[in-house]
Amino acid sequence: MSTSAIIPNSGPNTDTNTNTNSRYATNGPAMLYRAEIRLPDRLMTIAATEAGLCFVSLTAESGQELLAWAEKRLPSAVIVYDENRMSEYVRQIEAYFAGTLTIFKLPLDMVGTPFQQAIWRAVAAIPYGEVRTYAAIAAAAGSPKAVRAVGAANGANPIPIIVPCHRVIGSSGTLTGYRGGMALKKQLLHHEGFRDFTDSGHARFRF
Repeated sequence: MSTSAIIPNSGPNTDTNTNTNSRYATNGPAMLYRAEIRLPDRLMTIAATEAGLCFVSLTAESGQELLAWAEKRLPSAVIVYDENRMSEYVRQIEAYFAGTLTIFKLPLDMVGTPFQQAIWRAVAAIPYGEVRTYAAIAAAAGSPKAVRAVGAANGANPIPIIVPCHRVIGSSGTLTGYRGGMALKKQLLHHEGFRDFTDSGHARFRF
């Protein structure tokens, strides 16, 4: 049975530190602060811990996706809707989609295994408007033979857009796969001005 819960709340956002490997206190539940971002084609749900942004949804069922993620990663979390605390996260993501921001300056809390975190850090280093192959990410993360594992880590990335797994493509130039769907991956790359890829693949991963 899940112990995650959603309750209303509000408060100022005072978190300005970057943390990509947080540790949660054992004397109380983790707090997850969430907000919604309405885009022309979707409603996004995002969430952050005290340490930083930890979740961005790409699906239509974004609220349920957050609950499912929290049940797996932070099973005792209390999820609080807090627009004030989340305002800077919302502002920067909206600016990205408006075309006025190319580099995110946000604290991140990457909740995952050490290997996943290593892959996500390598993906986070890909510049706006550029791409890297799965093999290149594996090498950058210090595991050059773990190409398929890179795909799995990409698929488990809880902070897409900010940790830009859409910028990872196949070695032949194909789009391969994307958790948010191939149409969205193509849309994001076009948004960033990158079009030098082969429009093929599927919603999951093909190497």
